[in-house]
Amino acid sequence: MDPVAEIQRLKYRYARTLDTKSWTEFADTLIPEATATYGEHLEFESRSALIEFMRTTLGPAVITEHRCGHPEIEVDGSSATGIWYLSDTVIIPEHNVILRGAAFYRDRYVRCGDGTWRIAHTGYERTYEYVVSTTDMPSFSLTANMWSQ
Repeated sequence: MDPVAEIQRLKYRYARTLDTKSWTEFADTLIPEATATYGEHLEFESRSALIEFMRTTLGPAVITEHRCGHPEIEVDGSSATGIWYLSDTVIIPEHNVILRGAAFYRDRYVRCGDGTWRIAHTGYERTYEYVVSTTDMPSFSLTANMWSQ
């Protein structure tokens, strides 16, 4: 398969497993030494630190949607870089909050010994972000939530 197509599938899997809270599969998108920087305030120096944060912060009480598109991927042998446009939504029903935003991811990838591409670094800088209270939207009704009991 073409390396660019493989890397695109990797990033799509990263977003899907993050949003479905499939933490084992999410971990497999990253090398153990992976780093991450999300905006100005969140930095992680290992895959395990990143996954623990995601598991704790984005657990079943939080609904997320991450959409990545418009990839610009450059491959150089067994390493690559990528820029992705991100549009995301975070819904926290128990706090009546919806966060929406957009950003540009800047990633580094490596082809591992098993031939699989994985993320060595991921991170983004926001172009915008806003938060709104669902109490300000009288018609707001969450009609489906795969994590609700």
